[in-house]
Amino acid sequence: MDKFTVHNGLVLPLDRANVDTDAIIPKQFLKSIKRSGFGPNLFDAWRYLDEGQPDKPNAGRPLNPDFIMNKPQYRGATILIARENFGCGSSREHAPWALHDYGFRAVIAPSYADIFFNNCYQNGMVPIVLKASEVDQLFHDAAAFPGFKLVIDLGEQAVAYPDGSKRFRFEIDAFRKFCLLNGLDDIGLTLRHADKIKAFEELRRAEQPWLF
Repeated sequence: MDKFTVHNGLVLPLDRANVDTDAIIPKQFLKSIKRSGFGPNLFDAWRYLDEGQPDKPNAGRPLNPDFIMNKPQYRGATILIARENFGCGSSREHAPWALHDYGFRAVIAPSYADIFFNNCYQNGMVPIVLKASEVDQLFHDAAAFPGFKLVIDLGEQAVAYPDGSKRFRFEIDAFRKFCLLNGLDDIGLTLRHADKIKAFEELRRAEQPWLF
């Protein structure tokens, strides 16, 4: 998992509440358990005018010109802002996979569904909770200033404007923060103890050879 320390990125304002995981990545794309390859089908039903299928190439599919992600000024966005209860619905981990595969490193919203919120941490994304009034300010400025960017400093637990004019502090669990700063998911945390695990297995093999 990639480390997350300080990120400066273009903002995509998705002005919708209660965005569920089936909207983030529709059910027909859940056949794969790889973490990659889902980005082209992120928000598929909103992004395209036809229905996407896992075995159907995306090249040439008609884009929905009214969906914000298809507007040229938001190409390359890496920070998503949304309204309350983002990531509700089913518990599919494919939702943060799709967001991360597209290129998003952080989501900012007033609230999240619990399982989605926790799954983000396992996939190198920061789900940031800000006050509704602060999120309103971000939406206002994203609409007012083309190319609107934010700087997320995980160490300082702050979301800031690049010119320093505004700064919002967010809370994060200390353990989650440590894992993100060091690029550690559950597998990475386990592998930090690889020598101890190997020593335990060698001792067990010596003491209980019949198990092997």
